[in-house]
Amino acid sequence: MKEKLRQLKLDFSQEIKKVKSPAELEAIENKYLSRKSGLLNNILRGLKEVAKEEVAEIGAFANELKQSIVEEIELLRHKLSSGGQSTSFDFTLPGNLPPIGHLHPITEAIREIASIFGGIGFQRQRYPEVDWDYYAFETLNMPGDHPARDEWETFFIDSKPIKMNLPANSQKLVEFGKRILTPHTSSGQVREMEKGKLPIRMMNLSKCYRRQMDVSHTPMFHQFEGLVIDKDINITHLKGTVDYFVKKFFGADRTIRLRPHHFQFTEPSFEVDISCGLCHGTGRSEDLPRQSGAEAGGGKCRMCKEGWLELAGAGMVHPNVLRAGGIDSQKYSGFAFGWGVERCYTMKAGLNIDDIRLLYKNDLRFNEQF
Repeated sequence: MKEKLRQLKLDFSQEIKKVKSPAELEAIENKYLSRKSGLLNNILRGLKEVAKEEVAEIGAFANELKQSIVEEIELLRHKLSSGGQSTSFDFTLPGNLPPIGHLHPITEAIREIASIFGGIGFQRQRYPEVDWDYYAFETLNMPGDHPARDEWETFFIDSKPIKMNLPANSQKLVEFGKRILTPHTSSGQVREMEKGKLPIRMMNLSKCYRRQMDVSHTPMFHQFEGLVIDKDINITHLKGTVDYFVKKFFGADRTIRLRPHHFQFTEPSFEVDISCGLCHGTGRSEDLPRQSGAEAGGGKCRMCKEGWLELAGAGMVHPNVLRAGGIDSQKYSGFAFGWGVERCYTMKAGLNIDDIRLLYKNDLRFNEQF
């Protein structure tokens, strides 16, 4: 059989030299390699009659022969398709490397935020993304008719409320309400208090879900929640922590301001503004034409219009929330803040991301810029 294979190799080498067209090449390929009638397969059908000790050697030889035939056919096919012009190839040239990906910009932002707060003693915790109405609303001092508890604002999983024993006190039966996709990381506040370990300096960074979709909202987004509870905590500690983060994350030239606001779970409550990175807090842009009513030195800043951008919500933890977590509000006080990762990231100077939905469209033209 080995002699037959050698003869086939010789015959093929002579015939392929005479091939002048793709049609002739296809005929040669069928003649030698066709599964049903190919000469090579016809010879190999007699392999069962070969002595066992010779099978391995003949099989290896047949495989090498088939590989060489295939390579010669492909080489000639390429030559014929290129008009008979053979192409040279420099084997010393480096190959084309496959594209290498990188972390998503939001993942990078999450790691940076965690690192900043970790540097001042905040311990990162994680709580369920599928949570109970009890933790997301009830313990946060939100009445049953609060708009956030409406099905047009929150993603509800259950159709009926459920009663369970409170984890911190197995004897206390509590109506946990319906299961929901947590709309904010604040649902982790009372869960942290229930651990009974004081003081608290916690950061909860997680996904949140709301029924919103526009240039500044997506149904799924990320928030980071800060919670500090100890004796004699006051607003100066809150302002100092926020200012520290802003200067670390956005730059030393950025400043903040606290505006009085209302949140159910903090009192007093504030909205936090950050000075605009484009106009440096002036509200004017030197590269824009002067508009009606704009002060001298340029038109209104197209990003902020007035020098400030709304960043987040914050405030002193409401006494009712402390009591829901089993903490004596007469001895302890605290502050909390909840900020969107995506919103913070888009406010970084130089990014100019005017539609938050771009972050989740998986458009490589966008993602490869970061």
